[in-house]
Amino acid sequence: MNEQIILREYQKTDHQALENIVREAWKYDRFCSPKTAAKMAKVYLSSCLTNQTFTKVAEINGEPVGIIMGKDIENHKCRLSLRMKWLKSIVSLYISKEGREISKIFAAVQGIDKALLSACKEKYKGELAFFAISEKCRGKGLGKKLFQTVVDYMKSQDISNFYLFTDTSCNYPFYEHMGLTRRCEKKQIIDIKGEKGDMTFFIYDYQIGEKKVQ
Repeated sequence: MNEQIILREYQKTDHQALENIVREAWKYDRFCSPKTAAKMAKVYLSSCLTNQTFTKVAEINGEPVGIIMGKDIENHKCRLSLRMKWLKSIVSLYISKEGREISKIFAAVQGIDKALLSACKEKYKGELAFFAISEKCRGKGLGKKLFQTVVDYMKSQDISNFYLFTDTSCNYPFYEHMGLTRRCEKKQIIDIKGEKGDMTFFIYDYQIGEKKVQ
């Protein structure tokens, strides 16, 4: 049976499927209980939805299997309903001791990202705010198609450069394949429930007009 691939805007009914993709992609279940992992995925996705002006969901045979979000920084305005949903998810995470401990990781990563952006000393007009694809659907060219939608969106907004945060827990070589340039990086030891591991965090950027998606 041929797969029917559709690219469309985000819908509220996508939330659960996309939370599962976040949970899978960031492997939350490796370092916390299933209940906390589900709450973490909800917080992360809700946070990303407050930080975007553009969304595109990849759907195969009616199932959401990937999403990308872009942000026009100068024209970004977060809807109150999205912010309230994000705050509600944070409160739910903070109810448990495990949730409060895990949330410290979010705060640490946000601090690293902020320091990287400051060190980059570049005035960006756009951001690739979020990008994830279900593991079972990788290798189908969805990543390239979704990335191109963000490039097209940035062009439509007269944005010539945009950036993204990523790290070694993700498939960061994909961005180099797409023509992005690594601008800054920072190595950090991350402590998760007593288990320490080395990670490297990056900023990549894309200059529209200089490079094309391959």
